[in-house]
Amino acid sequence: MPQMELVWPSEEYLPSYTAALERGWSPDNVREEETIREQLEQIARDPGEFLRGLVDLDASGPPIFLPDGSTVRRLPGYRKWMWDGEFCGSIGFRWEPGTSEVPPHVLGHIGYAVVPWKRGRGYATRALALLLPEAKERGLEFVEITTDESNIPSQRVITANGGVLVERFTYPAAYGKSVEGLRYRIDLR
Repeated sequence: MPQMELVWPSEEYLPSYTAALERGWSPDNVREEETIREQLEQIARDPGEFLRGLVDLDASGPPIFLPDGSTVRRLPGYRKWMWDGEFCGSIGFRWEPGTSEVPPHVLGHIGYAVVPWKRGRGYATRALALLLPEAKERGLEFVEITTDESNIPSQRVITANGGVLVERFTYPAAYGKSVEGLRYRIDLR
């Protein structure tokens, strides 16, 4: 089996990404169903525009819609795809230029999602390890990653990459979650 690598989203990998969406996987663990529908529509309408929207280094894209319908300004960021010969997940990174902090409406710098049929292979752990040097190159002293208290696999991914629990918190009402969250910090210095 080929080793998992991170690749930039491109037309070459798009059919495999689309197939994952069609199988019910979502890169968004807050707006799962809406994100699947929206992305499939975007891909059908204009695949090039969809791909360009996944890499927005200057935050020129539209505002971000939160689950409660409110909007917030976009941060610079990008997504990379986990690839082992086929699409196996997505990892995203966003940051606030000039600081390691993120605005209060942003739950963390990094988010990831592995397709269910590829879980348990260490892909999220490897993807996070591959992304951390990129965060450091952007001048960040640390990254924060949040997860639900019940998501033990994600907690293992974070701690395997040096994450330290810094707080338990209640998700903002805009996220429509009634579970406790955990905020981890990974020092990049």
